[in-house]
Amino acid sequence: MKKLGILFIISIFVISCSEPKKITLQKGNWLAKLQVQDNKDLPFSFFIDYNDQNEIEIQVFNAEEVITVDEIVVKNDSLTIKMPVFEGYLKGEFTPHKITGNFVKESLDRVVPFTAIYTNNILERFATTNSPKVNVTGIWETVFSPNTNESYIAKGIFKQVDAKVTGTFRTTTGDYRYLEGVVDGDSLKLSTFDGAHAFLFTAKATDSVLEGTFYSGNHFKEPFIAKRNKSYELPADTSLTYLNEGYKKLDFSFPDENNNLISLTDAAYKNKVVIVQIMGTWCPNCLDETKFLTEFLTEHKNKDLEIISLAFEYAKTKESAFNKIRRLKEKVNVPYPILLAQYGNSSKQQAQQKLPMLNHILSYPTTILIDRNGDVRKIHTGFNGPATGEKYKEFKTDFTNTINRLLKEKSTK
Repeated sequence: MKKLGILFIISIFVISCSEPKKITLQKGNWLAKLQVQDNKDLPFSFFIDYNDQNEIEIQVFNAEEVITVDEIVVKNDSLTIKMPVFEGYLKGEFTPHKITGNFVKESLDRVVPFTAIYTNNILERFATTNSPKVNVTGIWETVFSPNTNESYIAKGIFKQVDAKVTGTFRTTTGDYRYLEGVVDGDSLKLSTFDGAHAFLFTAKATDSVLEGTFYSGNHFKEPFIAKRNKSYELPADTSLTYLNEGYKKLDFSFPDENNNLISLTDAAYKNKVVIVQIMGTWCPNCLDETKFLTEFLTEHKNKDLEIISLAFEYAKTKESAFNKIRRLKEKVNVPYPILLAQYGNSSKQQAQQKLPMLNHILSYPTTILIDRNGDVRKIHTGFNGPATGEKYKEFKTDFTNTINRLLKEKSTK
């Protein structure tokens, strides 16, 4: 009897010291909601799956955009989801059907609470309670922060099928990503999340006017008004940034990740066509353009064509900034140098001081095309990425034609 008692105690001890049961997230569709201002929720959807090694893989959806996330750390009931390229990450605690935590961007000291729930087969990010009273398909002449010193123009481009809406806002400095949402009665709701930006647009809609609010995370909001105008166009992106009087060339000297100073006067760029990209690793439009430039260089291999990127980073240290540059290069397989032009902030005013030959730096990205003589021939402000549809196709055609024309020219030196 005594032996049985001892065995019973040992068995209890063994059970109590064994590994706790591992909690796993349910495979399937999930809906996340970030908490922004005015008690609004910014929703986005994602899918959880497991690979052959039983590791979690996640896909985030924004309209036609699919973002594959493979940097995921699970420890007991804690989860960290690091978005590709960008520094933003989701971190929280979870049960099989729910995640509660924060979306964090450390360099900017920003924290946005979020929750996510397993939804099985439901993919809609916005619930609707009313049939749509309007159809917002078409072109919208838009002003953000109207009647203020901060106002700026944009072009809304939307397509509505039943209640579902997709599209984007183009501005003079880029686009507002792949937006997805609904018309619920006379209310338009659109959102996107990519790890860099979390955007929510809400508006009261009529057949001719959209009047609403744009939310960026939980740190910023502004009003906007849009009027239907099928013939509306933004100013040409090649007319906004230009060389100051007396300048023909771009001049800089910035370090690469090995601390080598790179300049356009280096022998590697002599008598060549050079594309200079002003960008930041934190910028989604810059990521779109970096992917485009990487593909372009692969598809148009030419020993007389070079690309250099100048990174303006808000990372707080030089080391951290270069880490972000390395991460971008690895994720996108960037084959050209990305130099560190600035860290600690991404101020456009300070950036312009480093490139005083430009009238201003209005946008990240800004792309400068230089001929074989080293003369600036064209400057693109902003980037119309894949979310802009036809505009993106037009840009690619024009860009390719311009580069081919510059390559055919001979140096006069």
